[in-house]
Amino acid sequence: MRGVPRWLAVLAVVAIVAVVCAFTVHRSLAPAVLALQLSDGTLPADGFSSTELTIRSSNGRDLRGLKVDVENGGAPPFSPSERVGVESVTVGHESATVSLRAGVNPGETRLKITAPGFAPQTIALATTLDTSDSVGDGTPDFLRLHDPADRAAFRRWFTLLAEAQYYRGRALPAEIADCAALLRFAYRESLRQHDSVWAHAMALPAPATASDVRQYRYPYTPLAASLFRVREGSFEAADLSNGTFAQFADVETLWRHDTFFAGRDLSRARPGDLIFFRQEGAKMPFHSMIFVGPSQVEPGVEQFVVYDTGPTGRLPGEIRRLTVAQLLNYPDARWHPVASNPGFLGVYRWNILRGAE
Repeated sequence: MRGVPRWLAVLAVVAIVAVVCAFTVHRSLAPAVLALQLSDGTLPADGFSSTELTIRSSNGRDLRGLKVDVENGGAPPFSPSERVGVESVTVGHESATVSLRAGVNPGETRLKITAPGFAPQTIALATTLDTSDSVGDGTPDFLRLHDPADRAAFRRWFTLLAEAQYYRGRALPAEIADCAALLRFAYRESLRQHDSVWAHAMALPAPATASDVRQYRYPYTPLAASLFRVREGSFEAADLSNGTFAQFADVETLWRHDTFFAGRDLSRARPGDLIFFRQEGAKMPFHSMIFVGPSQVEPGVEQFVVYDTGPTGRLPGEIRRLTVAQLLNYPDARWHPVASNPGFLGVYRWNILRGAE
């Protein structure tokens, strides 16, 4: 700084230091604000669409201790998490990313974001009714289980619940009076929240090893308790309230409208698949069995089927469990699940598992 008086140079340095200090002090004392931004503020309520919420600190303050809560999207009968789910929260120093997944119930959900040293903030995320039926089989896509883990969980619960009824003997739930009732019961209960109260009421013969289905839980969907399609046609919005879905469906209806053909080779059946028969001339021609696969109650590799015989005259039916070998060698050949048997309709799979396998 040749030609500049020494005192003036010192003064300039002091001034610069003062400005830097003042900026630093101002930044540290300024109110901390959380800046929020959604990549998409509206999602279809399909159970799998997602969006990201970006959170930034306005003054560089650390975001450790950040919390994201679903606040008030759960007007009865829905809980907040049944509209929007928080999948993950990744926190850096000055920013964070929150992954959010749509539930199957439409509506607006508010997210509350808090962090130490910051004023709480809220942001709204809307989900809209999804009426798509990508397969055209009448089952709405919001009921189809899109996550492989959910599909595996459903199969585990469905087969465990079916097999558990065999161990209950005559102490069955009153609703299980025939083969269709067993299917409806195990299907519905597989989609519930399986807490300790539920487990006590079910009297399961073995501890459950499956997690719950996460996409939704019965009866908290736009169809409420009406799980089963009972009419022809692809899904339309009007079907939510016009009687197309019901809590009750007989075995023929379940075969026609709620399941799809998976083949006539029993060796290709997977746990949770259904075996349907139609015996011409019988008073109740349609019958179903559940392919359980290996038992979840007893150790071993033997594969089983479970079914309700249905009432005979004045006698109530009973739950039976046969090995596949026993079924293939059953004395009455009308019940052999083989392609040469005209009464064997084939192996079927629930529509909610369709499109992924």
